[in-house]
Parts: sequence; C-alpha cells; structure tokens
Amino acid sequence: MTQTVEINQGEIKIKFNEPVKGKVSLKDLGIEGDSITLESGLLRLVFDMEGIGEHHYFQVPTMTIVYEEEVGETHWQCDFNEETIVDKTDHHGHSTVILLNRKKLSELEHRHENTLILHAEFPQPVHLSTTKSTINFFN
Repeated sequence: MTQTVEINQGEIKIKFNEPVKGKVSLKDLGIEGDSITLESGLLRLVFDMEGIGEHHYFQVPTMTIVYEEEVGETHWQCDFNEETIVDKTDHHGHSTVILLNRKKLSELEHRHENTLILHAEFPQPVHLSTTKSTINFFN
C-alpha cells in the first residue's frame, strides 16, 4: 500500500496513490500507534483520492470508527467533493459505522480532485483506535 499520512491535532489526512482493496485499518494505512487522542473531541478525517486512476467502489463503501471511551450522542458528517452525503447522529457506544452510497460517490466523482472528508463531533475527548477503525472503499 502506498499512501501518504499527515496527522495534526484533530485532523488526519490520508492521500491515496492507488486504490486500496478490501477492509484495512487506519494503522495499515500508515498511522503509527494503536490510538490517537482527540483532546478537543473533534475529528476531521480526510481521504484524498486525487489521481488514483481507474477504480471501482466496494458494493457499500464503509468506514468503521472505533474509540475507547463510551460516548453519548456524536454528530457525524461526510462530504465528498464538497457535497454532504451523510449527516447523522449516533447514540451511545464505542464505535460508529458509516455506510456510503456507491452510486452517489460515482456521480460526484471528478476527473482529478476527489476528496472524502469525515467530520465527527464527540461530546468529550476520545482515543481513536487505529487498529480497530477500518475503511472498505474499493473492490
């Protein structure tokens, strides 16, 4: 796998150089350590898919985000090429599964720039598990 990872407080940016097939953890994508502390309770997870060429989305592209703490209501928003494709509130738990619409992703896809951004607002600081948090975007 060839990705570039950049981590700042509250933001993780992963730039794909080629489609990554199947279910892979954030750690497998190049994030070091077993967890990342989100002091502010805010997360911005950016997947830059610019220039990866021909690819085929998984039947139901999925992101599973796992955190150590049990948290109350968490707001999740996912944008693809600046259009909101998911806006939901998740209630109590240690994880959230975001299911994406493959047809909608294909419709919004551009020739060059393709950026998927997941925003999360946790009600408290959390520790994001890089080993248990996964994505499954491509066949």
